[in-house]
Amino acid sequence: MTPEERKAAWVRDDVETEGVAEEAAPEVDELADVTRERDEYLAALQRLKAEFDNYRKRVAREEQQLVARAGERIVKQLLPMADDLERAVQAAVEHGETMVADGVRLVHRSIAELLAREGVVEVETDGLFDPHTQEALLTQPSDEPEGTVIQVLQRGFRLGDLILRPARVVISSGTPLPPGTGEGA
Repeated sequence: MTPEERKAAWVRDDVETEGVAEEAAPEVDELADVTRERDEYLAALQRLKAEFDNYRKRVAREEQQLVARAGERIVKQLLPMADDLERAVQAAVEHGETMVADGVRLVHRSIAELLAREGVVEVETDGLFDPHTQEALLTQPSDEPEGTVIQVLQRGFRLGDLILRPARVVISSGTPLPPGTGEGA
C-alpha cells in the first residue's frame, strides 16, 4: 500500500470511528438517563412505602386509643349505677327487702337509659321467627300459625345493624294437639 493509500485508509478509519463514537454516545446518554430515572422512581417508591408504613402504624395507634377512650366513657357512666346498686344493698340491710326492689329498679332504669343513649335497641320479636335476629330454643304447638314467636325467653339487642345478642324465643309448631293425644297422654 502506498503512503497515500495508507493515509486515505486512516482518514476513512477516523471517519468511521467518529461515526461509531457519535452513534454510541447517544446510547450511553440514553442508558444513563434511563438509569437515573429508574433510581428516582425507586427512591420515590421507597419514600411512599415508608410513608404508608408510618400511616398504618399511626392509624393502629389511634384505633387503640379510640377503643380505650370508648371503654373509659362507658365505665364512667356505669360508675353511678354501681353506686346506686351499692345504696340499694345498703338500704336492704337497714330498711328491709322492699327497698331492695326499688334500688334494683333504679339501677335497671339507669342501665336501660345508658344503653338507649349508646344506640342499643331491643330486637323485635313480634310476628314470625327471624333467624337473623332470633334464636329458636323450642317449638311448641299453639293456636298461632307455624313459625310465629309465642314466647321470649331472653330479650335480644342490636347496635345499628350489629346483633349484640339474638333474642332467644319459643316458636309455634302449628295447631295444638287434640286433648288426650301426644304429650302428656
